[in-house]
Amino acid sequence: MKVIICENEVQQRKFLQSVIFNYAMFSEPSIEVVLSASQPEEVLAYLQDHRADCYFLDIELGSSISGMDLASIIREQDPLANIIFITMHADKLKLTFKYKLAALDFIVKDVEPEKLTQQVKEALQASFAKYQQLGNSYRSKFFQIKIGERIKNINLDDIYYLETSAQVHKIGLHEKNGCYEFYGKLKELENLDERFYRCHKSYIVNLQHVKYIDKKNRKLTMANDEVCYVSTRMIKELQSKIAKLNSIVQNTG
Repeated sequence: MKVIICENEVQQRKFLQSVIFNYAMFSEPSIEVVLSASQPEEVLAYLQDHRADCYFLDIELGSSISGMDLASIIREQDPLANIIFITMHADKLKLTFKYKLAALDFIVKDVEPEKLTQQVKEALQASFAKYQQLGNSYRSKFFQIKIGERIKNINLDDIYYLETSAQVHKIGLHEKNGCYEFYGKLKELENLDERFYRCHKSYIVNLQHVKYIDKKNRKLTMANDEVCYVSTRMIKELQSKIAKLNSIVQNTG
């Protein structure tokens, strides 16, 4: 679960980083802080090319963009994001209802460190519980894998293909942000989503990321320029499924 902090007070920001880092180290290694920012502009710049799952946002950021404004932008881009507001003044929290932001939790900074630490931990626990639930949902647009002790949700749109790994009983997953290996069988993932097709005994490809079909050599070039193989008897059906998927996209676009 990727976490972003936006807090303009240096000591408070360092405190949040420390609490989240320690909680991840000792309780949940799937949690990582991917950005700790003092200004909302830093968060917006990061979100142009990346995404996160959980946001700790100070309401008063000392900027023309408030924490509420930042949360509204985040919510427009990602309706499923977990937003946790932080403030020095409890009366500010009523603004979240005015903005209709459906925050996951609220943290008031004006308390003793022990209580503040507990509030942050509880907010993390609630956010991670939702993160796990999201990846396990049948109707989710995410695919959840377990890598060692870490749990990771991967957007189906970002997956290029899956392949049998050189390691027995493992699957290799190639997506926009990297490659991962996890335990499983390709057969169990054949019905992952209508965008995915098992074109070879060793490959399941995301049809929307097939860039070129080399029928002569039975190869597929994916959007990331990596090559997958396709069985001769699967080529015609593969082309048909790609054409059908493109037609659906055009009609709904």
